[in-house]
Amino acid sequence: MVAVVTGGSGSGKSEYAENLACSLAKGPLFYIATMMPFDGECEKKIKRHRDLRKEKNFITKECYVNMKSLSFTKEDTVLLECMSNLAANEMYADDGAKEKAYEAITEGIKALSESCGNLIVVTNEVFSDGCDYGEEMDAYIRLLGTVNQYMAGIADEVTEVVYGIPIRHKKKEEAE
Repeated sequence: MVAVVTGGSGSGKSEYAENLACSLAKGPLFYIATMMPFDGECEKKIKRHRDLRKEKNFITKECYVNMKSLSFTKEDTVLLECMSNLAANEMYADDGAKEKAYEAITEGIKALSESCGNLIVVTNEVFSDGCDYGEEMDAYIRLLGTVNQYMAGIADEVTEVVYGIPIRHKKKEEAE
């Protein structure tokens, strides 16, 4: 199963995604952390997320680029957090895919979804703030938007979390 969880900053999407992963897990539970610890602010956010999931028995794998380098088994449930960081890493990190970021990300998501039993991906809402950014930020937002569209297309479930309330936009029909 592939699930995409989206929402704005501070919406509760991480907690929702963690709980979804826990409810689906029949075997090992993995957390792919994509945030590079650049500064104290990033380190605080990483610590907060680790503390929030401490009791949930996730095995954390830090992977900032090249998701297709990871492999799992069909018993594994994988939570990737978050696509916004991964997109920035693939575009701008020294070892990122740069102009081939879209291909690297979508190939990585495809590989992950084929190797594990359940894949939950957290991403951020884009294009709703109405702001005009510079060319580089516009390129990043377009990349994240097209990646989000790709993921929604292959996902069994797409849920937007608004003020802590999950709103289901897509749900795979159960076999009768």
